[in-house]
Amino acid sequence: MSYKRLERVNALLRREIGEALYHVFAGENIDLGAVTVTSVHCASNLRNATVMVSIFGHENERDAMLRRLSRKAGELQSMINRDLTLKYTPRLSFKLDRSVEKGDHVLDILAHMPEANTASNDDHSTTQDYTFEEDQEL
Repeated sequence: MSYKRLERVNALLRREIGEALYHVFAGENIDLGAVTVTSVHCASNLRNATVMVSIFGHENERDAMLRRLSRKAGELQSMINRDLTLKYTPRLSFKLDRSVEKGDHVLDILAHMPEANTASNDDHSTTQDYTFEEDQEL
């Protein structure tokens, strides 16, 4: 399968799984507003797919939420099979994506850096005016 087609299938699966979560977990006590399907990595033969999910907040409940998602994988696969036309419906496995948390942590560190370095760099960041003759002497 071509790389571009596999990327399109991954994007399509990501969108469909994100929408299907609300139907599969309807009426259940799970905060789907905190769950984001960040990416899907489908095998080239379309037999297996790893679904990366980010769970905002709920630090103590993340493992339980991942287990609940894994238990509903069959229902999600059925919905994908019904809604999409693929040669094979991939078997879904869910993994926690911590990249969003890591990015937030880096941004938090950058936001709390001392402002002293930026003031000294401002003096050197201005462009110097020079004439063409000065440039030729260098």
